Amino acid sequence: MNKAELVEAVQKSLGADASKAAAERAVDAVVEGIKKGLKGKEKKVQLVGFGTFEVTKRKARQGVNPRTGEKIKIAASKTVKFKPGAGLKASL
Repeated sequence: MNKAELVEAVQKSLGADASKAAAERAVDAVVEGIKKGLKGKEKKVQLVGFGTFEVTKRKARQGVNPRTGEKIKIAASKTVKFKPGAGLKASL
């Protein structure tokens, strides 16, 4: 499912009164809320029944350039992990 399909699904679940633009604004608001939560103090967003988004750190490490076989240094970075909740797991 891509964003357009998600907007369409949200529009259908909101009912006939909701416009496609309103559904898109709702999807965008949720995504922005998750981004702000990850940038916040706790660096974690928990949606009970769905799952948890959390910022984690990756250590610097050695890698290999697949084209040349040359060893390269990969810098430390941050990433986002998603851990599905019990409700989401049960629905699959």
